[in-house]
Order: sequence, then structure tokens, then C-alpha cells
Amino acid sequence: MRKTAARPFDQPEPWLRESLPDVPAVPRAVLHALQLAAEDLHTWCDELTNQELRAHPHGLPSVAFQLRHIAHSMDRLLTYAEARVLSPEQLADLKTEAETTATTGEELFAELDSALDKARNRVRALAHQDFEQLRTVGKKMLPTTLGGLLVHVADHTQRHVGQAVTTAKIILAERNVT
Repeated sequence: MRKTAARPFDQPEPWLRESLPDVPAVPRAVLHALQLAAEDLHTWCDELTNQELRAHPHGLPSVAFQLRHIAHSMDRLLTYAEARVLSPEQLADLKTEAETTATTGEELFAELDSALDKARNRVRALAHQDFEQLRTVGKKMLPTTLGGLLVHVADHTQRHVGQAVTTAKIILAERNVT
């Protein structure tokens, strides 16, 4: 059994129980979204076996892929937020996110939890900057702002958490039927 950061169902979501008064509203919301992501992923996915983490029920992307994608995409988005370009290692990681066969559940969650911790620290480091600062994304250097990138870190992470949780619920339901 993996170490969990699961949220007891009798507690409200992080944004309702933790104010983080030292952090401005936009990055505070991002930090709360990242905390909720960790709690929801551990709540619904911790009990999955290594085989279940890699399953593609009804053709859905695997939970393992979603965990790796969340970890790596936060890193990439925050690199852009820091006004930097992606490193060769980040580009290589992008190409291998779907490769999860050699990774155990413990390794997947260790990577995810480490990425979430690093992301929280990076968001805090950006928290007191001007959110209207211009930033660019990708090879095409598409224009955005620091605030836009921070909000997208939360949005994108939560989107993939929802996909991972949905896939996990299908797997758990099918496990209980057989």
C-alpha cells in the first residue's frame, strides 16, 4: 500500500480549509488546486494494482499515463511561467510520457508527489510577481501572461486528475463486478 495524502471525505476541499494568507489570490488558488489534485489522486488511485494502473478500460488512457502527464506538464508549464525554454530533458520526457510499463505504482506516485512538491515551491516563488508579465509557450512562442500560465497549471492538472479518477472508478467498478 502506498503512502497516501488522501482527503477524508468529511473535510472540505483545500480552498475552504486553508487560507494561505501570505500568497496572493491567483497563486493561492493554484496551490489549492495542486493540493486537491494530490488528495484526489491518492484517494481514488492508491489501491490500484500495477496492472490496473496501466489498464485502458473502454479505450481510455491509463491512470499511469495521467500520473506521468500531470507530473511532466506541470514542470513544462512552470518553466514557461519562469520565462524559460524547455530543456532537452523536458522534451525527451514529453516523448516518453506514455511509456509506463517499466514503472511501478510506487514509482509513479513518488514521481507525481515529487513533481507536486516542486510545483508548489515554484508557484510560491512566482507568487508576488506581476501576473500581467508577458510569457510565451512552445516552439511557436504563443503569447500569454504569467497569470494565464499559473491558472492553466491548475486547470490542466485538474482536467487530467478528473480523467485519472474517472478511469480509476471504472476499474474499481469492474473489479467489483468480476
